[in-house]
Amino acid sequence: MADEFPRFTAAAVQAAPVYLDREATIDKACRLIEEAAAKSAKLIVFPETWVPGYPFWVFGSLVVSSTLFVRLFKNAVEIPSPATDALCRAAAAAGAYVVIGINERDARSKGSLYNTLLYIDDEGEIMGAHRKLMPTHAERTVWGMGDGSGLHVFDTPLGRLGGLICWEHEMPLVRYAMFGAGEQVHASVWPAFSFQNHHIDFGCRQYAFEGACFVVAACGYMTEALVPEELGIRGQAILDANGGSGIIGPDGEYLAGPLYGKEDILYADIDLERTVAQKHLLDVAGHYSRPDVVQLVLHNELRRPVVLSGEGGANDDEAFAMLDEIVAEAEERGAQQARAEVAEELAPRNRAERRSERHHRSGR
Repeated sequence: MADEFPRFTAAAVQAAPVYLDREATIDKACRLIEEAAAKSAKLIVFPETWVPGYPFWVFGSLVVSSTLFVRLFKNAVEIPSPATDALCRAAAAAGAYVVIGINERDARSKGSLYNTLLYIDDEGEIMGAHRKLMPTHAERTVWGMGDGSGLHVFDTPLGRLGGLICWEHEMPLVRYAMFGAGEQVHASVWPAFSFQNHHIDFGCRQYAFEGACFVVAACGYMTEALVPEELGIRGQAILDANGGSGIIGPDGEYLAGPLYGKEDILYADIDLERTVAQKHLLDVAGHYSRPDVVQLVLHNELRRPVVLSGEGGANDDEAFAMLDEIVAEAEERGAQQARAEVAEELAPRNRAERRSERHHRSGR
């Protein structure tokens, strides 16, 4: 019997967060996940840094506002946390895969933020996270840089699922790394400044055509009226994001959208068999590649600021586990040494006590 390819409904969410309010935005996300699931969506994609919102002030006179950074930091999301637990419960209840943009707070350093794409499966388990490799322009005043360990393409019952954030789509080698991993369904997320409409349109269509994959583009929506006045951002930043969400087939043509100027959820039916037909024409990481002429090297290891050089340069969580073991062993050696010193000090006294006891027993 011939193989069958997955077919399912995908959803692209175009909505505004409850700006810089993590709990309220998570609540809204859970409601939208439930709404999309009611329309049979099995993949639900949210815009870039949707929780608790994109830092629009960096493109304006408040670019180095520590007050706003602290507000964002206090409402950012750690992985895992009660915020991700709520999203996981919503995904499990919906029986859907969820890809959502968050401002990720580094749980280790307690001082850095990352522009992160969070992946949750249909059983409510966190699959992984991707940190934006290169924050764009003034975004570098807010977010740190990710590394190659987050360039995920996940094997799922829906196909091979990956995603990129905003201008990562303009990094040719990064695109090729995703294509080379066999990506079939791509989550494309954007803050969606209105002046980017054409850019998002041709960038997402090109990605779909070049990779012979489906693209679910989730674009942000924001107006000045949606930003709390007490933040002092109105009139000081570009607060005009009118969306542009869409779902695109592997031939680069829209299946739904693009949508501008309002909040809504777009839906489209995905049939992965179409990716095979398209790759018959163009498979840029397969029959239409020439690795004997040009070849990409991907550094996909996790990079940490602390490396244990004595352990072969380990640079992931195993290194920190080894560090904990080293500390514990040192503490144990210290305790053993202390016990030995006490035993040595008490030895003459113990010998004298034993001689006295023997003399007493012998009657001498």
